[in-house]
Amino acid sequence: MRHTARVLQSLERQVVRAKSTAFIGLGRMGSEMAFNFFSKTFAESPDAHFVVCDALPTSATTFRQNFVTQFPGAHIDVVLTPKEAVHASQTVLTMLPSSPQVKTVYSEANGVISALESLSAAELERSLFIDSTTLDVGISRSVAAEVISAGAQMVDAPVSGGVTGAKAGTLAFLVGGTEGAFELSQPILTYMGNRIIHCGPSGAGLGAKICNNLVLGVQQIVVGEAMLLGQKLGLDPRILAGVINSSTGGCWASSVNNPVPYSLADKSPPCERNYEGGFATALMLKDMLLATDVAASTDSPLPLGKSAQNFYAETLRHRPDLAQKDFSSVYERLKQMRRED
Repeated sequence: MRHTARVLQSLERQVVRAKSTAFIGLGRMGSEMAFNFFSKTFAESPDAHFVVCDALPTSATTFRQNFVTQFPGAHIDVVLTPKEAVHASQTVLTMLPSSPQVKTVYSEANGVISALESLSAAELERSLFIDSTTLDVGISRSVAAEVISAGAQMVDAPVSGGVTGAKAGTLAFLVGGTEGAFELSQPILTYMGNRIIHCGPSGAGLGAKICNNLVLGVQQIVVGEAMLLGQKLGLDPRILAGVINSSTGGCWASSVNNPVPYSLADKSPPCERNYEGGFATALMLKDMLLATDVAASTDSPLPLGKSAQNFYAETLRHRPDLAQKDFSSVYERLKQMRRED
């Protein structure tokens, strides 16, 4: 009888695990992504199970409380370790600050890899891991190799669209992994984004993300320079922004994330909220460092990229208060440099 009870308990756990999705990392991006995925999944499948985990347990508890308040009857649990999340859920999404946190969650004690070692072959085969962290490409590939070697599947799926896109469910996911793993991840990612792009094998999604943010980081600085110069020449910021955005200088950094308040008639960029609610300057510096590091390892020249990295670093040395502000706040440093000159 005891053997039969254990078998039944094991079967019940496998059934629940198959219907469960875990989200690890509930920061500004992760919390919005998790909310979109959980709410849309719950609307379609009220018997679905969800698990949340964060380095700050209070963040996970608060997320759960907010979610069940809005969606009474939802099955959502809080766990303290990634290992518990893997035991509870067949699909696991991670959205973490950077490389060190990914290594901790996946490779260290009570992490993902240690959990995989205790799963059956059938459970491993059905397990999928999606990491949306922007991190070092080499570390990402190493972690994916560990997961795949254990018998599970994994993709890197960094995002473009920022907190606004995460909240609206309009992110772009740049996916790296096998064709099979991509096909498994695609329907999951559509709950959080509207563009899911398979960029190639493991690490390709991150490579595409790093290249994109390299362009963005450089553009945001030069847009600030141009807007400041234009005002010094007597131009109305709204007219200047209109000229740039309808001409060859047009780009997202100007047409959506313009750093000058009220320069965009039909939008409300972070500069109109004291640069709150966007992509943090400290995170842009992290991405520029990732770009320059991988460029050095591949012998690829980045004259503008290196200069931009240095400027973001210099901005935070002089204005540490801008670290968590949207990265368009480098415009404030440019204005300060003008006064100092």
